[in-house]
Amino acid sequence: MTALNHPEPSTLPAGMRLGRVRWTVCAMLFVATSINYMDRQVIALLKPTLEHSIGLTEVGYGYIVDAFQIAYAIGLLGAGRLIDKLGTRIGYMLVMATWSLSAMGHALAGTVVEFGFARFFLGLGESGNFPAALKTVAEWFPQSERSLATGIFNSGANVGAILAPAIVPWVTLRWGWHAAFLTTGFFSVLWILWWLRYYRKPADHPTLTGEELRHIYQEAAEEVGPSVPWRRLLGCRQTWAFSAAKFLTDPIWYFYLFWLPSYFSAKFNLNLSHLGLPLIIVYNVSALGSIGGGWLPAPFRRMGLSASYARLAAMLFCAFLVIPICTATSAKSVWLAIALISLAAGAHQGWSANLFTTPSDMFPRSAVGSVVGIGGMAGSFGSALFAFYAGHVLQLTHSYVTLFAIASSAYLLALIVLYVLAPGLKKVEFAA
Repeated sequence: MTALNHPEPSTLPAGMRLGRVRWTVCAMLFVATSINYMDRQVIALLKPTLEHSIGLTEVGYGYIVDAFQIAYAIGLLGAGRLIDKLGTRIGYMLVMATWSLSAMGHALAGTVVEFGFARFFLGLGESGNFPAALKTVAEWFPQSERSLATGIFNSGANVGAILAPAIVPWVTLRWGWHAAFLTTGFFSVLWILWWLRYYRKPADHPTLTGEELRHIYQEAAEEVGPSVPWRRLLGCRQTWAFSAAKFLTDPIWYFYLFWLPSYFSAKFNLNLSHLGLPLIIVYNVSALGSIGGGWLPAPFRRMGLSASYARLAAMLFCAFLVIPICTATSAKSVWLAIALISLAAGAHQGWSANLFTTPSDMFPRSAVGSVVGIGGMAGSFGSALFAFYAGHVLQLTHSYVTLFAIASSAYLLALIVLYVLAPGLKKVEFAA
């Protein structure tokens, strides 16, 4: 029986007419994203340990990060199209299995080259997470709820980054760094089983009410749209607008992920057993920023702005909150540094919750996965360039001044480019 055969809303108990299956699906995306970020965060936490155990240098670490980012970009070249072709149920399971096995494979590495090899395949697998999650949101949520749903599942990035510093040092101090890379495999297996058992498209879901199905598809049916080849997507200014914004701002988030443990260790002499608390605070604030950023367009809508300009206003607000990060290198207190970085990281996640929603605002559902893949590829190439730059700057100067200065200005620049290329986030129309 499909959801179309369920009882009409009038026969359902009061207060349960609409249903909340879509929010359970959102919770699954949240958990998957949490696992994703736990896997990618482990090496950042172990960087000081690996500097002593295998002689890892700043430049060598930059190359390892580059291997991840380049593979992530290559993966995104096809991940969005793969998800569009296979569908979210099978596609999401495959990318989860790929990245989880690669993450555990780090335990077998002992040199920079071997870590780079494992990191490359981790990047290939993890490249599918956001195209799959955003396509799932486009399938399961009406436009009015997408930024909130995106903010909720995107906050899983912060939860994963919170769980990693809570778990990895404890495991490393007891069983060594090899064991730390194996910790998330168990969670991945459980998630894959949950996904295969529970997930279906809305029209095929056995517990979805007819009323919730109509709510999900409250926009016109043509929003699904025809299949669109990449050639046509690359000819759209909206594709380049999204990609440019990702290219400019994704590197900042990866800089936080991969270099914050090293920053706190170098500036405030925090060892592995004391790195957890600052990072947990930063990523807790980031989680709040992600959800708050997803909610933020709503008050702008109540002020009379259209949906598109409300989203742009929310992004502008987040861009201004990042600016104080340029003073982090002069902070004399670890708590002041934590406050500045937390504000910037939370603002980034609020920005991302809205930026991630713009493809579903501007494109039909059939093209969302591909557009997200193209934009993510641009963001990953930008991150690889920034990682290369950061590794060499830190090796030569041992200073984060330039890196935090770039972080403070990237979002305003990205918003200007986004608005110039796609004013008002105008919807793209494709003929069948």
